[in-house]
Amino acid sequence: MSLPPPVPRATYRLQFHKGFGFAAAAALAPYLERLGISHVYASPYLKARPGSSHGYDIVDHRQLNPELGDVSDFRAMTDAFRKHGLGQILDFVPNHMGVGGADNLWWQDVLEWGPESEYAGWFDIDWDPDPRFLRGKLLVPFLGDQYGAVLESGQLVLRFDPDDGDFAVWAHDTHKLPICPLHYGRILGDTHPLLEQLGDAFAGLPNRAPRAAQDLRVELAGLVRERDDVRRAVDDAVARLNGEPGRLETWRRLDRLIQDQHWRVAHFRVAADDINYRRFFDINELAGLRMELPELFDHAHQLVFELLADGTLDGLRIDHVDGLLDPNGYLVRLRERAPRPFYLVVEKILARHETLREDWPVEGTTGYEFVNLVLGLLIDPAGEAGLTELYAEFAGFDMAFGTLVRECKIRIMVNEMASELNVLARDAARVARQNPRTADFTRNILQRGLKEIIACFPVYRTYIDGGAEMAEADRRDLDWAVAQARRNETDVDPSVFDFLYRLLSTDLVSAPRSGFSRQTVVRFAMRVQQYSGPVMAKGLEDTAFYRCDRFVALNEVGGNPDQFGVSLAAFHRANALRADRSPHAMLGTSTHDTKRGEDVRARLAVLSEMLDDWKGQVNVWHRILRARMGDMEGTAPPDRNDEYLFYQLLVGAWPAELTGANALDSDAVATFRERLEGAMVKSVREAKLHSTWTSPNAVYEEAVLGFVRVALDTSRPNAFLDGFLPFQERVARLGCRNSLVQTALKLTLPGMPDIYQGAELWDLSLVDPDNRRAVDYRTRDRLLTETMSELAIDRRGTMRALLENWHDGRCKLAVTQTLLAERGRHETLFAEGGYEPLTASGPRADQICAFARTHGTDQLLVVAARFPSRHATEPAWDETSVAWPAGVNGAARWFDLLTGQAVVRRTGDALSVDELLSILPVAVMVPVDD
Repeated sequence: MSLPPPVPRATYRLQFHKGFGFAAAAALAPYLERLGISHVYASPYLKARPGSSHGYDIVDHRQLNPELGDVSDFRAMTDAFRKHGLGQILDFVPNHMGVGGADNLWWQDVLEWGPESEYAGWFDIDWDPDPRFLRGKLLVPFLGDQYGAVLESGQLVLRFDPDDGDFAVWAHDTHKLPICPLHYGRILGDTHPLLEQLGDAFAGLPNRAPRAAQDLRVELAGLVRERDDVRRAVDDAVARLNGEPGRLETWRRLDRLIQDQHWRVAHFRVAADDINYRRFFDINELAGLRMELPELFDHAHQLVFELLADGTLDGLRIDHVDGLLDPNGYLVRLRERAPRPFYLVVEKILARHETLREDWPVEGTTGYEFVNLVLGLLIDPAGEAGLTELYAEFAGFDMAFGTLVRECKIRIMVNEMASELNVLARDAARVARQNPRTADFTRNILQRGLKEIIACFPVYRTYIDGGAEMAEADRRDLDWAVAQARRNETDVDPSVFDFLYRLLSTDLVSAPRSGFSRQTVVRFAMRVQQYSGPVMAKGLEDTAFYRCDRFVALNEVGGNPDQFGVSLAAFHRANALRADRSPHAMLGTSTHDTKRGEDVRARLAVLSEMLDDWKGQVNVWHRILRARMGDMEGTAPPDRNDEYLFYQLLVGAWPAELTGANALDSDAVATFRERLEGAMVKSVREAKLHSTWTSPNAVYEEAVLGFVRVALDTSRPNAFLDGFLPFQERVARLGCRNSLVQTALKLTLPGMPDIYQGAELWDLSLVDPDNRRAVDYRTRDRLLTETMSELAIDRRGTMRALLENWHDGRCKLAVTQTLLAERGRHETLFAEGGYEPLTASGPRADQICAFARTHGTDQLLVVAARFPSRHATEPAWDETSVAWPAGVNGAARWFDLLTGQAVVRRTGDALSVDELLSILPVAVMVPVDD
């Protein structure tokens, strides 16, 4: 019987990069121990492309990233963690690798040898695409302009590396495009006898001879190093092929050499139509891997398995599991091949109706669904109609969100990811031609049908693997998508959708003698699954979320902008289900992928309670700013949708240190303005209406930036800020209460809580890269020391003072440290304890969320208040109370971990909310041992 995997008590996410390496992480170990963390949850720290700010562009799975430190630095970090009781969870990237540049040796080998490379099958490359000029070639869409223009300008240059003895064309001084050694003779020529001999030897190599070629390159490098005449001859040979910038005719010889290589270098915009390798979404420099291949799997996991074996790692977080051809097969293999049991979670975005596959051998997801669950609890559903009406009036937006998502997904398939759809349509037509009954379905008609089905898919992907019968959940989602597609594409003959349904479900080969190749049909269905996920991600998260700005707190990864609030009943059901099925799933509230920090969302939730005030403020701000810009009609850019987004971001992310200040610090405002400008430009480009990443509209973007700068101008009297600041302070103070509730729930509900770096204080981040800013740990360490000392002397008085003076975030830090300490004292209660919803009664019962956690004699009761604006209007709880849980033990005395408040339980009593929440909006009660 195998041992159970180690379950972290609580993780702390660290984002590694060149400016924050192994030594910096090691220095945090004492602080993280005192905070109450059990495991560091590390962003990828395997070797990535130089300068990577995130680590997801891995170029070698078997090496540590040298920009973070060397092996001794890594071991010193691991030793520091162990000394302070910290384990490690690593974010691992199996789906793709970073390509481009000159750092991925596998990719370089594929460029050099084409289909004959020993690594050619490891990347997901189509070596037989429809464009004949790409047969046997790999498209490299890394140029900043048309090929001819780049060649003429001298930004495609042949170079010789005297250390390695190889020739390569360099694009923009960044991307290395190796010349196949079989063609070295064309470069070396016959002007020097030794080079002529070597050139002949290179030309005589077999087509698949990388080792023999390497020997010849070593010989060439040695000659160049030892003999000046050879070095000059090589330099002259290179110079003969390179031309003169500005004169295209001088580059003809290099052009002819390039045309004969196994790669075709092209403008990055060509990728949408002709790319023939699978990417991570639409990012050209992240190439998909075929991790289903056993030899690739073993190679890529060698180092992480070593780190699991020696105890350095206790677990893995699998990035973008939906990108894999067979996610469940990968996860099963991961469990089987790992040297010992380990904690395993997957990055998986679940649709509203979707649950994680029960047959996946994982502890759960990384918690996107929890981000939106706890936010939904804080949003007042009574505000939906008013916010919808305001948005329609102000921005003129009235499209159903589902319709918008479909349109955005179609746009992605027609533009950024058109090539992949073309290939799928081609392959569908090839399947159709296998049987006379379907042979007349053309590629064009199948492409129209496929596009519509994928546009209507209600989930990121299905999980057909050719093994067991199609899962009921998969069939339900496919049924829905095809039914919707039939209604939308009435010009497509119904028989097309009949065929595609049977193809995507693999029903075509469910019976023997079908006339179709089972392998081809299953492979096609699985490839469509790999495509539908990125289309959903790009269409929903990276387009629709930036077009519909009704209430941007809801526009979050894994969220549903058309689901306004979560009922208490639904909240309790979700937590009970998690306690039953995945009690160790990760619970996050901020991640490196969230569009806004957790405390921005908590603030914005307050607006759902303040409709009249919010509407009045927005209209006043609009008039002031438009007048100040000389746009009395309000028709100049930015459009009203982007303007409405700006107001929400401004209210949500306004720095706490600038809130309620007697005088604004102009430097601090300028710093925030720059952050906000970056977020606004990114939002405009992601929306793809007025500007895009590939074709930025400088005029429109400058208008957006001008609007932001006028609004935040502190160099002269500013009527906008005069009106904005008092309203923002009110929202921020109420949002603080939401934040404390959100924090306490994450640390007490079933699941394993994760704290994103720095979010133990206020996390008022905007979309990345803003959420990867440097964290001031020196201040956090100092504040933790001060706060723990003050709490030890007078917990009740300290918590009251911390909430009143909330700006420095110490109230959130105190809640975090207190509950993490309790998790450390009662690990089994939090890891295995049951979940019991508690019923509130009284006139304001709907504002109370309460539950109990119980394991044996260990117990914990949580009572939290939502809708703080209502409470501010009516501070008294009007005899609202919470029933004691059914399974509570006979303890007569209880106390609140957060405030030290004592409660005596009497027969027939209920918990008085007025008494319990007199200081904080949340109480966490435990029994007192007599």
